[in-house]
Amino acid sequence: MPTSIQDTFNAPFVFKADWKHAFEDEEFIKVFASDILENYILKKRWYGGKASTLKYIEIVDHFKVASEKNTYYGVLIEVNYKEAFLQHYFMPVAFMAEDELDTKTLIAPVTLNGVEGYLVDALHQEDFRRMVFENIVSGGGKNTPHVKYHRGKGMKDVKYESSRFMGMEQSNTSIIYNDNLVLKFFRRIYVSTNPDYEISRFLTEKMHYRHTPAYKGSINVEMAGDNITLALMQELVDNQGDAWKYMLEVIDGVFDNLQAKKIKIDKLPDFELFRTIKINNIPPEIIDWAGLTLFLRVRTLAQRTAEMHIALGGDTTDTSFTPTTYNGDYTVWLKNRLIYQFQNRLNTIENNLHKLDGLALELAHQFLDKKKAIRSHFLDFDWTKLKSERIRIHGDYHLGQVLVDGDDFYILDFEGEPESTIRDRKVKQPPLKDVAGLFRSFHYAIYATIFNNKDKYPFSQEELFKAGELLFNYMVGVYLDTYIEKAQEGNLNIGYNKEIAFLLKYCILEKAVYELGYELNSRPRWAVIPLRGIASIMGY
Repeated sequence: MPTSIQDTFNAPFVFKADWKHAFEDEEFIKVFASDILENYILKKRWYGGKASTLKYIEIVDHFKVASEKNTYYGVLIEVNYKEAFLQHYFMPVAFMAEDELDTKTLIAPVTLNGVEGYLVDALHQEDFRRMVFENIVSGGGKNTPHVKYHRGKGMKDVKYESSRFMGMEQSNTSIIYNDNLVLKFFRRIYVSTNPDYEISRFLTEKMHYRHTPAYKGSINVEMAGDNITLALMQELVDNQGDAWKYMLEVIDGVFDNLQAKKIKIDKLPDFELFRTIKINNIPPEIIDWAGLTLFLRVRTLAQRTAEMHIALGGDTTDTSFTPTTYNGDYTVWLKNRLIYQFQNRLNTIENNLHKLDGLALELAHQFLDKKKAIRSHFLDFDWTKLKSERIRIHGDYHLGQVLVDGDDFYILDFEGEPESTIRDRKVKQPPLKDVAGLFRSFHYAIYATIFNNKDKYPFSQEELFKAGELLFNYMVGVYLDTYIEKAQEGNLNIGYNKEIAFLLKYCILEKAVYELGYELNSRPRWAVIPLRGIASIMGY
């Protein structure tokens, strides 16, 4: 036995039941939920409850599937916390005798009806991965009435060749098949269909949107009386990494140019935030400093975003995606959500002032001084004046959700805002909320470049901030010019200029306040980024 296995575990858990009847055995379920799982999931990267205190784990439901060689269980677990909330996770579980074992990722050693072996995460068994792949390709599901394998319209008849994990395990686990397909297993699940599955399938099969990885198939299960999405299969897109990494490299070059080209920051032509500008109207001094490529890429990203929104709002038959107008119910939902969030951020900032200094502290005090004006802005949402429409949106749109493919982009990960409930993620919202998310991501990329290279550029922080804000204003101007033009060409109703300006300011302020809580709790030095954003939007 490998020493790592011996070191990890003490004596095995012993049960009278055999593996094929394990989840019918009360003693097995009781020990599996408490002693075994509580020890196991706390260590997993995909476990999202690390900041809370675990109270107990319950097995809510399970189903059995079998390959030619092995029996597996799909297990829905409910994790209850002392803070009075709960989360659901899905685990595919296998039992392997020691001579069959081909992984070091073990849940626990067990003896079942006299047979010694290990409980393992079935995703780490190639036999399980192969079975799942073949069932999706065949549109199968003959193994159990619980499981619905769906074969996408664009899925060809392909044979299983290989499977491997994609990168580090995060909140989900992704498996690459045959080097051209990727299956994302959702670890933390919601007792409902996952928005990533719904939107990916809709964009590919109904709207033929080309700039997201094509939907190829999925696994949904009937558990706990609901239809739950377990996994999503898409094409694997050739790419050079995400747009966040790309933007950091480009912006680093822009700041390097300040010295290399002897740019005088104070002499650069000013530009007002949220004004639109075409690339050929950008002053030559700005092009000389920042380069043309950055603005061309921003323009392409704006076009792809507009096309995504046109597709998401372009169907009049599927009620989940039909555009809708603003009304009183939406307004109540929005204001309740934002005022609760704003109050939470106020408490957080008051409790964390001692962690701030310099500009961050100054901006934090200004934020507290202006809290009435900011709250009033959130309450000043009069739906009767809005003529545009709400649609299903990406919901968590930032540079990390965009893949770079040469000089073009692919948009992915439609799960929605991590803090939101599954129901809230499916609410139709202004498409400009996604645009606001991307603008906040631009802002972050600029400030992250300054913070991560503070000894590299021979300028004061204040000068770099000034140059950064100016660069941001031009990037926003180029993006908005293309986005608005393309959206209107595609008959996406985003309203006219006054309404666009109101919704954009509203949504960016919402995003910046949302970010403030995260930064104060995890990296206070970066709180200056959302604080600066809020000050800029509110004009103080």
